[in-house]
Amino acid sequence: MKKTTFLLTLLVSYFSIAQEAFGLNYYLPQNVTYDKNIPTPKEVIGHEVGEWHVTHDKLVFYMQTLAKTSDRITIENRGATFEGRPILLLTFTSPENHQNIEKIKQDHIALTEVEGSSLVTNDMPIIVYQGFSIHGNEPSGANAGLAYAYYLAAAQGPQIEELLDNLVILMDPSFNPDGLQRFAYWANTNKSVNLVADNNEREYHEVWPGGRTNHYWFDMNRDWLPVQLPESRARIQSFHKWLPNILTDHHEMGTNSTFFFQPGEPTRVHPLTPKMNQELTAEIGTYHAKALDRIGSLYYSGENYDDYYYGKGSTFPDVNGSIGILFEQGSSRGHIQESENGLLTFPFTIRNQFTAALSTIEAAKNMRTKILDYQRSFYKGVRNEAAKSKIKSIVFGDIKDAAKSWHLAEILNRHKIKFHELADDAIIGGKKYKKGNSYVVPMNQKNHRLVKAMFEKRTTFTDSLFYDISAWTFPLAFNVDYNEQSSMNHAGAEITDFLPLSGNVTAKSNYAYLFEWNGYYTPKALNKVVEKGLRAKVAKSPFSLEGKQYDYGTIMIPVQNQDLNAEDLYTFLKELAQESKLQITAVSTGLTKGIDLGSNDFDPIKKQKVAILVGKGIRSYDAGEIWHLFDTRFNMKLTKIDVDYLSGVDLSKYTDIIVPSSSSWNGNSFNKKYAGKLKEWIKDGGTLIGYRNVAEWLNKNEIIKLKFRKDTLVAKNISFGEKDDFNRAQVTGGAIFEAKLDRSHPINFGYNNDKLALFRNTNVYIEPDKNSYNNPIQYTNNPLLSGYISEENLELIKGSVPFQVKRVGKGRVIVFTDNTNFRAFWYGTNKLLMNAIFFGNMM
Repeated sequence: MKKTTFLLTLLVSYFSIAQEAFGLNYYLPQNVTYDKNIPTPKEVIGHEVGEWHVTHDKLVFYMQTLAKTSDRITIENRGATFEGRPILLLTFTSPENHQNIEKIKQDHIALTEVEGSSLVTNDMPIIVYQGFSIHGNEPSGANAGLAYAYYLAAAQGPQIEELLDNLVILMDPSFNPDGLQRFAYWANTNKSVNLVADNNEREYHEVWPGGRTNHYWFDMNRDWLPVQLPESRARIQSFHKWLPNILTDHHEMGTNSTFFFQPGEPTRVHPLTPKMNQELTAEIGTYHAKALDRIGSLYYSGENYDDYYYGKGSTFPDVNGSIGILFEQGSSRGHIQESENGLLTFPFTIRNQFTAALSTIEAAKNMRTKILDYQRSFYKGVRNEAAKSKIKSIVFGDIKDAAKSWHLAEILNRHKIKFHELADDAIIGGKKYKKGNSYVVPMNQKNHRLVKAMFEKRTTFTDSLFYDISAWTFPLAFNVDYNEQSSMNHAGAEITDFLPLSGNVTAKSNYAYLFEWNGYYTPKALNKVVEKGLRAKVAKSPFSLEGKQYDYGTIMIPVQNQDLNAEDLYTFLKELAQESKLQITAVSTGLTKGIDLGSNDFDPIKKQKVAILVGKGIRSYDAGEIWHLFDTRFNMKLTKIDVDYLSGVDLSKYTDIIVPSSSSWNGNSFNKKYAGKLKEWIKDGGTLIGYRNVAEWLNKNEIIKLKFRKDTLVAKNISFGEKDDFNRAQVTGGAIFEAKLDRSHPINFGYNNDKLALFRNTNVYIEPDKNSYNNPIQYTNNPLLSGYISEENLELIKGSVPFQVKRVGKGRVIVFTDNTNFRAFWYGTNKLLMNAIFFGNMM
């Protein structure tokens, strides 16, 4: 009984501490004086750091207030998120450095150029970029930023003055404003006065989709290289503006974990990352270890996390002559939670992040010249590599689609990679390239390695385990032709003023207008046409008219019998062409070589009303990619229906329903009741489009009949200690594969070539149909283009089909085993989903 009483007293004592607001002194270094003129977080936002989860608006208000009261800080708003929140960057350094900040920046960039060899690094500040909480529900970083910013602004004495004299600190207080706000709302609205540490407490179980992602449910820590999102574009612009020496990325991990800092797994480092990068990372790590030792916090390093995919915040800097550092703190996911390491409080997680932020700048100060010299040597080495490279240029383009090529060039432009226009139309490596639709990238430029990282294909690896994807070859992702050249002979002028694309209509017609379906933004145009109530038809066969060839999928808009007269239709189409970057051709006759314009081989296009299932059991990433595609690229309305209320929804108004990949549908979370409802809707004429493992669910519930190839691998001579690695080696985490196309099939309308690169991150393999015409997309017998796949799965994918369509009553069921919309930068296969939407009833 005495023992029980003692334990209860101890727990009450601990909970009392947990509920008591931790003061700022809990985080700050002791024996330091602070400027009383600098307001504390509590004085501005009304609560102590860690007492509540800071909302983004309060975080912004505090940073703005600090900037007004301290001459150590400048602040800039670099844009807005999808929800309109500011994307801030604070610059901390000494007042003297602020007065000379442009010269410091110029000298720092000069260090990476040829003229940098004469600069004396002893006299140069080091640049450190510190970013917090790119995953909104990993909030200890952003909350630590409150105390950290206060420390940098208010601490007094020779130590902080020396530090600020020798550093320029770029602070990104919230990498993900929208996600941070979403999670703060959740945690705060579920907080009790008497904090509940029970893991079953609602506070620690967010509702779908959770706060990790941005507005469109993207994991923004995968977008550093593709830069498709506004938050990413802001920080990449800042990165290239400064080329910081160190960039830190503060995250959280599972509640039962402690604290991780890089380096990670030594066998999982990208080959383009220099060995010295990892050595410097390890040396910086000794500062983190000492700092965490001082406060008694457990930690680990050299495990679990890798440095392979350059689209992550801790890895992207490594291919740019910088040092990227990942921090992972065991997450309280709220205010206090039970863990294997005892009660984990939110303030404790914040203190660890704060401590790592301080140890980073201590390391930067003490290793300043060593790290600056490394950056200089990195760029010198890269220039030497480029000069010796046998490959002098890369040409890429699409003869019928300027938009995809332009968007790939746009990414290069954001990364300060130089490129040229194509001098003239040319045939290179058997492929046709058109001036205006194609670009030439010289390999002899400042960051030769970054270009290689974006364009290379790689199929051999030192390790078979990956934390993220193993391939991201950009020309394959964009489905553009490309060719490596041993000269710059095809290069025209360098493009220094990168202008948006335009579109036009060749003339006014009194008969009809035509546009080919190859252009990236043709779905946007067609949707606007049918939304306007205009009639449009699609060609199921090629033809030629007035000296021009038209391919499968050409759209024809007749002039007569429309709701607009000829003049108004012409005006409408001119606006449409400009908005959609399209070339629309006016024709004066319906007589062609091939199918005439009045042929029954032109099918009418109906207005589509599309819904997507979201909610518990659906992968939010996949759903968000589709929502983003519809909403921001093609201006198409998409109704999001949560599975929680699907049973009460009248589905008859929808022409198409998209079911993204599921995380749990093969269990009981999505039962036969919903399967029956969807099947009846399909029989009545609806088109259901399912992705990835939804194909298995549809088959299991007898909505579609498919035959799957299954792995029969048995572990032999694998020890218990090797079990996890053995199983993980069978994961296809993200690689690129080649498929052959039947271009006459409506699913492939708009594709020029008979081969297509597909991104795959599943092990769902469908046997081909016995009738070849039902296999319009089929993997080749040598499918691996880039990335890792196990030998066993490589055999399974050969000759399998990533697409099938079956008729069910009056409707269609369409399945894709692959993600056609991956992370918003897989432009090359977005057209497949649009073809399923607009042409599904032709299949």
